Amino acid sequence: MKKNFKIFQIIFISLIYLCPISVYSEEKIKIGLLVPMTGDNKKLGELIIESARIALKDIDTNLLEIHPKDSGTSPTETLKSAFEFKDMGINIIIGPIFYKNLSFLEEVEDVIFLSLTNKTINLPRNVISSGVNATSQLNTIKKFISLKEIKNTIFLTPKLDYEAEIKKGIKNSKIKVSKHYVYETEPTKLTSQIEKITNYKKRKQNLLDEIKRVENSNEDNKEKIIARLEKLDTIGGINFDSVIIADFEESLKSVATSLIYTDIPPSRVTYITLNQWFDKSLLNEEMIQPIYFPSVNFENYQSYLDKYYENFKNSSNQIAFLSYDLTGLVYYLLFKNNFVVDNQIFYKKNSFKGKIGVFEINKNIITHQLNFYEISEKKIKKIF
Repeated sequence: MKKNFKIFQIIFISLIYLCPISVYSEEKIKIGLLVPMTGDNKKLGELIIESARIALKDIDTNLLEIHPKDSGTSPTETLKSAFEFKDMGINIIIGPIFYKNLSFLEEVEDVIFLSLTNKTINLPRNVISSGVNATSQLNTIKKFISLKEIKNTIFLTPKLDYEAEIKKGIKNSKIKVSKHYVYETEPTKLTSQIEKITNYKKRKQNLLDEIKRVENSNEDNKEKIIARLEKLDTIGGINFDSVIIADFEESLKSVATSLIYTDIPPSRVTYITLNQWFDKSLLNEEMIQPIYFPSVNFENYQSYLDKYYENFKNSSNQIAFLSYDLTGLVYYLLFKNNFVVDNQIFYKKNSFKGKIGVFEINKNIITHQLNFYEISEKKIKKIF
């Protein structure tokens, strides 16, 4: 019975987007958007506001109203705007975007914040983390590893502020990792560390020793053997058949290039990384292909980007895409609750289906069921 009920929920939220339901209410429900409206991230705030409005248009409801406020750049500025929302009678807020802005929000009682951060450690009690977090991504990678029958995986994490989130994700997903290495991102240090991780110097010396042995031997055709050996970079096995690189953009490419330099190309081990949001620059990096990653539904994401451009003649991004789905989620939960605003509806464990894909709220964290993709031959291919 429970399984059937969950299936119904998944189908139902899809119908909300496709077949709007008319429910009459005397007063509109106000939803706050706590986003940057000044400063360096002003443009990002505009994308989120516009995306939430597209979502309301798609739902075709006059029951909700979007009210934006500036989250500012500091936690104190964010707190000030949050209290202003509360004074307006708004107690459901999408935002803030950044983890650093969450610090004081627990002071705002009886208000729920659907933050777009993907960080999940030490969240205030009234904040739900809705970003695509490490656990969601590693759950999906774990499924791929099982399908491909990969035996030994090493994990490479940069020494940055999300290191703790990765460790939590490894623990929560129960993914089997033979070794977890934390590396410095500075290029000269990075190469040295990758050499140690892959036992490169030993394998290189093995090759030199073998060439010398053949040179001093009486073997037939030793010139041909030496010529063949000289085409190699190393000799010797490695103790892993896949590597997860928890990095992005140019830093990801640097790590992959260092692996190739140490004679560990993607033809030898499986390269896996985290959600790259379909970074098109990876399409041209043929040396590091194939490379695999978890992400949201590509077709839906592209459809959203096209719709945004159609409405605003501008490009959007992944964070604004999240806000589109969160607007739909708020509507769905309110609909289930007969449009009675009760923050407890956000703490009941349930599965939903949005444009990103299937996800669930458990306590104050949203976990996504992601798709899995391969970049090879300059194309993005869906694995599952």
